Amino acid sequence: MTTFGIIGAGNIGSQVARVAIAQGNEVVIANSRGPETLADLIAELGPKARAATVQEAAEAADVAVVSVPLKAYRDIPVEPLAGKIVLDSNNYYWERDGHFEALDRGEATTSGLLQEHLPSSKVVKAFNHITAPTITTDGTPAGSENRRALATASDYPEAVEFVTGFYDAAGFDTVNIGPLSESWRVERDRPAYVVRQNADELKANLAEAQRVI
Repeated sequence: MTTFGIIGAGNIGSQVARVAIAQGNEVVIANSRGPETLADLIAELGPKARAATVQEAAEAADVAVVSVPLKAYRDIPVEPLAGKIVLDSNNYYWERDGHFEALDRGEATTSGLLQEHLPSSKVVKAFNHITAPTITTDGTPAGSENRRALATASDYPEAVEFVTGFYDAAGFDTVNIGPLSESWRVERDRPAYVVRQNADELKANLAEAQRVI
């Protein structure tokens, strides 16, 4: 059993929590407004979940999930996540987050920024290019015809291996993009973003992506 420390209890974070619990894991989940605001979600998730502060969720995590607006990524605790795999679902919406010049120029990636902020963690892209409701509805057993695929990327093979297993148990095939420097291929407005695709289709969409849009 793994304890998932989920930082960000919005649409994606809460859905990943449901997937983690369905796989027999425990969840410690936090948001920016405080544990008391998560009472309804915890009641739904059941006894394998508890609310906490962001610091507490990071400390409790065997594996962490960061699902916050990109503008808040610098608020993620650094030391409690040292050495841990950190799943990053962040996307860049300049309308919400303000402009990041390095992203606008195609010189950085969203997950790369988080990796720089968490230099001792093992950041891995996950669940950023799927709409929240379909995380718990589109999964199918391994080997199913036209099984949906999701992408991942990391500078750490063990992090990719973890996400691959987590995806598979949730009902999805995995396409490994490679290092975080290539994770822009699955970011917002690229062909692979929030469309249903099998592994072959995802690979084709990744190959068609343009760095600067």
